Amino acid sequence: MRVNSTVGTGNVTRLQGPETDPENEDDGLADEPVPIPMDGILDLHTFSPKELPQLLDDYIEACLEAGIRDLRIIHGKGTGTLKTRVRSILARDPRVVDFGEAPLEAGGWGATVVRLKG
Repeated sequence: MRVNSTVGTGNVTRLQGPETDPENEDDGLADEPVPIPMDGILDLHTFSPKELPQLLDDYIEACLEAGIRDLRIIHGKGTGTLKTRVRSILARDPRVVDFGEAPLEAGGWGATVVRLKG
């Protein structure tokens, strides 16, 4: 069974099912919850930078509830601004043990790996 979560503005609701409903795909509205798989990999390409603090908080909480302690956050290579924001948020989160650059086969400097307390 695949576990999915709906991460939105200040809430996480666990959904269970084989796949998410295609009718609930992100249509670009920042206020709408976005179903994402709970597999420890969060791809930020579809999210607005202003959503980062709440999104990361909700996702980390959902991962902890699901027993996931090792995460990979894909922020892309770009200018490095998103990577800097992600790492700044992680550095202040007491649930995070450590984080760093992903290995090359997992995205290299375009992704950050995170270890959560557990």
